[in-house]
Amino acid sequence: MRDDKQIKEEVKQQFGANAEKYVTSQTHATGDDLSLLAPWLNPSADWVFLDVATGGGHLTKKIAPHVGQVFATDLTQPMLAAARNHLTSHCRNVSYVVADAEALPFLGESFDAVGCRIAAHHFPNPQAFVREVARVLKPGGKFILIDNIAPEDEKLDRFVNTLEKLRDTSHVRSYSRSEWLEWVEQAGLVESQSRIRKKTFPYATWVRRTAESEEQVEQVTAHITGADEEIHAYFAVEKEGEQVTSIQIDEWMALFVKQKLEK
Repeated sequence: MRDDKQIKEEVKQQFGANAEKYVTSQTHATGDDLSLLAPWLNPSADWVFLDVATGGGHLTKKIAPHVGQVFATDLTQPMLAAARNHLTSHCRNVSYVVADAEALPFLGESFDAVGCRIAAHHFPNPQAFVREVARVLKPGGKFILIDNIAPEDEKLDRFVNTLEKLRDTSHVRSYSRSEWLEWVEQAGLVESQSRIRKKTFPYATWVRRTAESEEQVEQVTAHITGADEEIHAYFAVEKEGEQVTSIQIDEWMALFVKQKLEK
């Protein structure tokens, strides 16, 4: 059984080795969730914004023009450096900080808003992450979470998390919506709005972004092709002959607000 330190070392190794792939990944660089950031957050030019686990920096790139300052953080230094190289010519108001999402190196009530996009499934302690978000948010501050989630059905949950683990050894768990809601409520955050969308992945590109060998690709493919019709229907598995061409995974986008203490 891996402990948290081992998990985080695997995350650093995986993202360090594939940093440029995440910067250039169309899956990460595009998506209507990015265009929804400003309308949902309604940011102000004097805001200080925190991007947790920025990866390729796509959330930071989208939000930076709307706020005063952004702190882009990531556990993996080469990943953060790749994001900075990508963003240097686009964003002049961004500071880059190596940071653990579960132990943020910032004082309490430092940020007007916090965002985390397509990263939390790598966190071994999402409850600690949510507590940290609530701690560094100002009262009334906003938290936007975007991540792949597992269906509430146990069989579908088991399939997608096994799939992701086979494809990416640094994957911890795609958590369910009900799990996230329990954690944010415990942290004093209130859901403002949310939506779930089906996100389609071109299979060949998706599986090879993290797979380290053709043998690993074959294991992922076998897991998909060996699943039953219910699973294939839910995840919209498309095939050409025996070749998997695409698959869909649920992505949740949710906005939360930190409650203000009553005087």
